[in-house]
Amino acid sequence: MDKEEIFGKIRGGLIVSCQALDNEPLHGSEMMARMAFAAKEGGASGIRANTPEDILAIRQKVDLPVIGIIKAEYPDSEVYITPTMKEARELIAVHPEIIALDATDRLRPAGETLGHLFSELRKDYPDQLFMADCSCYEDGMRAQELGFDIVGTTLCSYTEKTRGMSIPNYDMIHRLTQDLKIPVIAEGGIWETGQLQRVYQERVLAVVIGTAITRPRDITRRFVQSIQK
Repeated sequence: MDKEEIFGKIRGGLIVSCQALDNEPLHGSEMMARMAFAAKEGGASGIRANTPEDILAIRQKVDLPVIGIIKAEYPDSEVYITPTMKEARELIAVHPEIIALDATDRLRPAGETLGHLFSELRKDYPDQLFMADCSCYEDGMRAQELGFDIVGTTLCSYTEKTRGMSIPNYDMIHRLTQDLKIPVIAEGGIWETGQLQRVYQERVLAVVIGTAITRPRDITRRFVQSIQK
């Protein structure tokens, strides 16, 4: 699929993030594939997935566009969403329609900058769609300058300088959709249908929801805490 076809498939829809880390009860590629299939049956327009193994398993179950990432921790950097060329190339090998990576201003492993990494990625893979996982308005504007295809609000409240910010960050979403020439995907903190409808009052391409749909431990905890309050 080319860029416009991919955008057309996810435009105005719901992308479901099907992820479970190795310390979570639903961890496992087969489980994530089943989760993605359930999301498709529910009307999802796309899937966000972590690791090549999960992406390949999901491909066996659904034919929706995939946003691929690899979460990898390095001792010398806080960046963990597709942090280096190594993870990017591992994703390229399994052909997700979109690859997302941390697009904050934090240094990556070995002191590499986003600008350096992305210039290499764009040179080596000119036809691949790349999504910038951003924490703030400034991240999004810089991502456009670097040549990203999509900006996401994924990391708002998850970085040191944005920690404690309320999400969904409607102001950030509004400003980015007004000022960017590339599409915006809203992601982060959407738990209720009313929040989803509010986000869609802005000119977003699509919306990603993860925890509120695919993490039953967190969903259960949220309800239990409401009883305790």
